[in-house]
Amino acid sequence: MKATLEHNERIAQMTFASVYPHYIAKVEKKGRTKEELHQVIEWLTGFEKDNLRKLINEKTTFEHFFEKATLNPNAKQITGVICGYRIEEIDNDLTRNVRYLDKLVDELAKGKAMEKILRK
Repeated sequence: MKATLEHNERIAQMTFASVYPHYIAKVEKKGRTKEELHQVIEWLTGFEKDNLRKLINEKTTFEHFFEKATLNPNAKQITGVICGYRIEEIDNDLTRNVRYLDKLVDELAKGKAMEKILRK
């Protein structure tokens, strides 16, 4: 499945603040914690809790969110299908980065061990 230009643009303009509460709800519903979610986000992006709060308050788009992020070099190890897309086949960098985050949140919610989620 190939992402369209419109799809990529929609993701770029979506705010992290609009998705973040869904991430929290998803992981907490499955017995994981907000702190574990923050650990996963920090591993992928380099953003600590205070940075996240600022980005949420500023209603930062995913485009700017990932422009400011320092992507973990091991992120390329994140593979598989998320939202109908095979992550390793996504050619748009921003869309792939957002799907990396989605995949990590899914793995956390599914009870995967933190060491495996963080590709240690």
